[in-house]
Amino acid sequence: MEYTIPKGVFDVLPKEPKSEDAWRASDHWQYAENIMRTCAADYGFKEIRTPLFERTELFVRGVGESSDIVNKEMYTFLDKGERSMTLRPEGTASVMRAFVEKHLDQIPGLHKFFYIGPMFRYERPQSGRYRQHHQFGAEAIGVGKPEQDVELIDLLCELYRRLGIKGLKVMINSVGDEASRAPYRQALQKHLQPHFEKLSADSQVRFTKNILRILDSKDEGDQALLEKAPSILEFLSDDARGHFEKVKRLLEIEKIPYVVNHKLVRGLDYYNKTVFEVVSDSLGAHNTLGAGGRYDGLISSLGGADLPSVGFATGIERLLQTMVAQNVSFPPPPSPLIFLIPMGEAASEACFALLCRLRHQGISAEMDLSGKKIQHGLQLANTENARFSVVIGDREMETGEVEIKEMATRTGQKIPLSKLESFLKGTL
Repeated sequence: MEYTIPKGVFDVLPKEPKSEDAWRASDHWQYAENIMRTCAADYGFKEIRTPLFERTELFVRGVGESSDIVNKEMYTFLDKGERSMTLRPEGTASVMRAFVEKHLDQIPGLHKFFYIGPMFRYERPQSGRYRQHHQFGAEAIGVGKPEQDVELIDLLCELYRRLGIKGLKVMINSVGDEASRAPYRQALQKHLQPHFEKLSADSQVRFTKNILRILDSKDEGDQALLEKAPSILEFLSDDARGHFEKVKRLLEIEKIPYVVNHKLVRGLDYYNKTVFEVVSDSLGAHNTLGAGGRYDGLISSLGGADLPSVGFATGIERLLQTMVAQNVSFPPPPSPLIFLIPMGEAASEACFALLCRLRHQGISAEMDLSGKKIQHGLQLANTENARFSVVIGDREMETGEVEIKEMATRTGQKIPLSKLESFLKGTL
């Protein structure tokens, strides 16, 4: 029987054999994730890790029954106790559940969290969209001021800058508060009602369930009907308008270029006031690299305190694909400083003891365990990109002297075997 990987998922490998899939190389992932962690720490965000699956009702309540995620994309199953469980489709609901359940609001200090991990959505696999995908996300809880919105936008932009990604555009909008959305829903319904039969099937459902979601439709016919639709910015309450104006002013102070897109909404039901997206010109049709916004009522809807919150998530697959497409320079993958090639049983035991000592001192070392000829060991040292190689056989054991070779130049120098460790330390 031949075993193959399921549709819509992929392997992350130490060495990716296909150049077009170079973004899947594990050293690229480690590099990006290290920058994510460092950047988040610089902004005062601390890591949170939540389970890969939760009770289904968490996502129905938190994400929203009218969202595509709940209606079409969740991986839901019954466990052995006949309880409905769902693989997490996004990170925010789980973070908020943990915040409420563990009473984190009672712990003094700032409540700023980040996460890195896989999410699961059943959708048609295509470039940049997978059934198991990975996200880096950040959530800030407890501050409702515009400065908190801009801190999140700035963190996202700074992450991309540190990763070397260019050609990005920040798009922002306000979806208002409830005082703004009530009259806007009526105005949008009035505009679209005469054209209801021309709407896509999805938008006809959204018309009654959550009409603002029609603004997010990718259907060309829907977008044509929306060209002359009223803008939600015309219906903002004084509070929502003041909040949005302050966000724009702060972005200008921070010299973060932005474009106001009055049709921008997020695909989840919990957003209010500020929403934003960062798009790339290197991703084709699905060009959103990261997105987020404010969701002030989410925690209270999950049974917690009425605390304001704002956050974002960025897809790691798309991020890496953009970096590869833009020829961003990645650091070389980790490689051993020294490659030991033993000749004979006694030398093999001595080399293995030396190998362990070097590693215990933080020196990256590798060894040919095959017992084959010198040429085989040298080929392995070259393949593993070792900086130095050394052959140790009976003669070297007797004389106590070895020749250490620099692989790039093939030049060598003789040193006492007892001085090998100090020599290597001196090169670090």
